[in-house]
Order: sequence, then C-alpha cells, then structure tokens
Amino acid sequence: MFELAFPPAFILILGALLIGIARPALRPIIVLGAPLLTLWAIWQLPDGVLMTAKFLSYDIQLVEASAVRRLFATVFTLMAFGGGLFALRQARWQELAAAYAYAAGAVGVSFAGDLITMFLFWEFMALFSTVVVWCGGTDAARRAGVRYALMHLIGGVVLKIGIEGIMIHTGSIEIRPLALDNFDAWVVLFGVLINAAAPPVSAWLADAYPEGSPFGTVFLSAFTTKTAVLALILLFPGTQILIWIGLYMVFYGIIYALLENDMRRILAYSIVNQVGFMVCGVGIGTEMAINGAAAHAFAHIIYKALLLMSAGSVLYQTGKSKCTDLGGLYRSMPITTICGVVGALAISAFPFTSGFISKSMISQAAADQYLVWVWYLLTAASAGVFLHAGIKFPWFVFFQKDSGLRPADPPWNMRAAMILFALACVVIGCFPQMLYALLPYPVDYEPYTGAHLISQFQLLLFAGLSFFVMLPAMRRTLSISLDTDWLYRRVLPAIAGWFERAWSALTSWAEQQWEKSGRSRLHALIRWSLPGGALARTSPAGSMTLWVTVILVLVVVLAQRS
Repeated sequence: MFELAFPPAFILILGALLIGIARPALRPIIVLGAPLLTLWAIWQLPDGVLMTAKFLSYDIQLVEASAVRRLFATVFTLMAFGGGLFALRQARWQELAAAYAYAAGAVGVSFAGDLITMFLFWEFMALFSTVVVWCGGTDAARRAGVRYALMHLIGGVVLKIGIEGIMIHTGSIEIRPLALDNFDAWVVLFGVLINAAAPPVSAWLADAYPEGSPFGTVFLSAFTTKTAVLALILLFPGTQILIWIGLYMVFYGIIYALLENDMRRILAYSIVNQVGFMVCGVGIGTEMAINGAAAHAFAHIIYKALLLMSAGSVLYQTGKSKCTDLGGLYRSMPITTICGVVGALAISAFPFTSGFISKSMISQAAADQYLVWVWYLLTAASAGVFLHAGIKFPWFVFFQKDSGLRPADPPWNMRAAMILFALACVVIGCFPQMLYALLPYPVDYEPYTGAHLISQFQLLLFAGLSFFVMLPAMRRTLSISLDTDWLYRRVLPAIAGWFERAWSALTSWAEQQWEKSGRSRLHALIRWSLPGGALARTSPAGSMTLWVTVILVLVVVLAQRS
C-alpha cells in the first residue's frame, strides 16, 4: 500500500515547514508530534524496496527498509523527539525548523535504496546542519558555520565524483558492498569518511559543534557522523583499513579531549573517539562486529545527547562553558548533575548502562577474530574514555572546587528531556535484549558474565584512580589546543597572504620601471612614427634597394649555415 511506502523523512520535512508557519501555541504539538508520527511510519515499513521512481535511465529507490536501516532511523527519530523536547520553549523557531529538516535528512539517508537518493539526503543534511551551527548566534558561530559548510561542500563533491564514477563504470546505482579495488570506491570511501570526522579532517567537528547554541549542539551530535557509520556498514563492511582508521580516531579523540578546557569541546572530541569504535567494528566486518557498531551507534546517540544536554543546561543557566570557570554546581543543579553523571557512566561502558552492552560487542568481535592488538588497544581506549568523559567532564563541571555559581536546574522541558534519556541509558543497559532484538543479525552474546563484569570494574577502578593521582596535571588552564584545522585556518591564509604581498611587490616594481624608462621610450617611439620622425622620413629608391639586397644576402647565408 502507498501509505506503507510513504518516505518517513517527508513527515519530518513537513514538520519542519509547519514549525515555521504555525502559531506559537501550536508549535509544541508539531515539535513533539512530528517525530512520534515518523516513528510510527518507520515501523510500518516491511523489509525490501518499497517505493521507486525514474530518474534519467535509473530506477531511484526512495524507500528501502531493512533491520539496520530501521534501527538507525528509529534512533534518529527518538533523537529528534528528545532534542525537540529539550529545546521546546527556549530555542528559536528557525533553529527548531532547521534541526528537524536536518533530522529528516538523516532518516532519508537511512532508507535510501540507491546512491543518488543517498547523496541528495546527504547534502540536505549538510545544508540544514550548517544553519543549525549558524543559529548559535555569535560571530564565532558564523565563522565556524562557514568553515563547516566548506568542509562538507568538499566532502559532498568528493562523494559525488565517486558515485558518478560508479554509475559510469558499472551502470548501477545500487547500494551494495564495494571492494577497494578501483578509484571510484576509494573516492566514495573518502567522501563518507569526511562526514565520519575521520583523519586528517576530524577537526571540523570540534571546530563547529561547540559553537552551536545549547540546543543546536544536541542535534548536531547525533546525525552527521552516525549516518556516515550507516553508510560504511552498507558500503564497506569488512574493509580492514577501517580498523586502523577507527583506532586512530579513538586515541585522537581521547588525547584532545584530555587537553581541552571547554566542556563542549571535550564532548565534541569524545564524539570522534566513540565513532572510532564504530568504524573499527565496521572494519572487522563480522556479524558480531556489525551488530556491535550498530548497537553502539544507537547507544551513543542517546548518551551523547544526554551529556550535551547537561552541558547545554549549564551553559544556558550560567553563560559559561570553560571548565576553569565552573565547579561546585551539584549544590544548585542536582538533576542536571545526576543526568550528566549517568551519561558519563554510559559513555564509559559502566555495567548496567547502555554503553556496557554495546561497546563490549566490538571488543568481543576483535577477540573472536584473534585480533589481539586491536583488542588490547580497544581495551586501553575504554580506560581513556573513562578518564576524559566519564570523570573529567562531570568532575570539573559539577564537583571540582566551588566556583561560587549557584544556578538552578533548567526549565521543566529541559529537565524532562535529560531524565528521559538518562532512563533510556539505564533501561537499555539493564535489559540489553531490547536493543539486541533490533540489530541486523541474530545476537548470540551475553554481556553480563562474571569475567566481563570483573574485568570492566577493574578497568574503570584503575582508570579512576589514575585520574585522581594525576589530578594536578589534569587541571585545566586557559589554553588553546592546536588541531589540523590550524593548517587551513592559519597556514593557508598565511601562504595566500605571502603570494598577495609578492604579487603586490611585483606590480609595484613594474610600475616603477614603467615610470623610470618605459614611458619615455614609448614617447620616443611615438615621436619616431610622427611626421618628421625617423620612421616617417622618405628615402630614395636606390637606398631602399640596397638595404633589401643586404637583408636578402644575410638570409641566404644564414640558411646555408643551418
């Protein structure tokens, strides 16, 4: 039936339009109702290709449903609902409309059955996520939004080139696993990895996301990088280079998060770190690993949104974002503190939270494939996550020495969104089969074994102990962390400035030479050509004949010599 095949993304797009034109009294109904209606539509879709159209000579598959697609679309829609509730009474309608259009793009990518449809929704996301960054409303947000747009414009062009290459060389636009045995597949991979914030272009995420509003950053954390993870699952499962790219992302995110002073930049680098676990799982490529990557994406969207909600609540209530300006907030913001701690425990894979039952699947997949070093590195990275997100963020924001600030907890809708997502983290952690039932492959894995619980508690205990032992070194100062964006924010403008100065000096020199001698020589040439000048005088015919003969003799002699 047509109702079953209606693209769920169009419901959120309609919701975004209605948010802009509806009266303020009706806007909350649209904000909360559109995601719920979209969620209902998602779960009405049976597996398979459900809606097609003709474009040129290609069959465009607007809706293709499967377990993994439905899983990602579900969590994207839940995120839209939670983010909408969090921003319900505080965000401007322009920001809410852009955020819902952004979410619609993510749902559209989830159900895209061909590369053209995927690309269109991909760019739809890039457009409206840029607007969400700009809605931060500051000069820094506008500049970061421009850099963000340029980076995703480059990524979109790269992805488009790869897709066109596949279309030309294979005649197919089907979304299917690609082997890295041709240039087109490499280009597509690079285009997808840009959205995943993989090296060497990871810095765009930490540059742009923290400049959004307290509400926009919650939306930004959920969609772009996770749609890239879904694209990797569909296009490049088992591609081994992704294991090492993922491990790089894991430790890159940890190092920079430990160095950061801004609480939202800590959490932004943590996104790169967590996406690295997922990319590594896709690279391993077994059923267990793909299940782990998908489950971790689901869990990550919820607990990362919760962490950014708690950080956004602090920013909204205090106007401060740097750890050096915060501390002691647990006294006056108890609900925000508790929810932030739950999110921190979930991202640290603490038992009985969602991160514990998802991240461990990826490590187990590495062990099952005898990838010993990968398992060791992932285990070490888990300790690093507890250091920077599990302890550092809540400690410096809520528990370190008293800053003297006494803000209250945020308004009711912001508290409700945090409580909802905190409960989701705990419920999923305590009842993992609720999530495992949604995964693309049957799950034969039990996270709550004695050995796993003991090893995880030991890991977290010693990571926590090391944090407090090294606390003097962990204390933040008003410093700036240089990342790879320094190359295009500082080095490239400096090189462009050097070329500009060199060109200016060259043109100045040419003008000086012209003033010194060029102008007088031109005037002399003009005088020679005027009546009475050397070139305008008449000469006897015999004299001209003589000169022509001399020139002819020279030409003949030179021709003979050559």
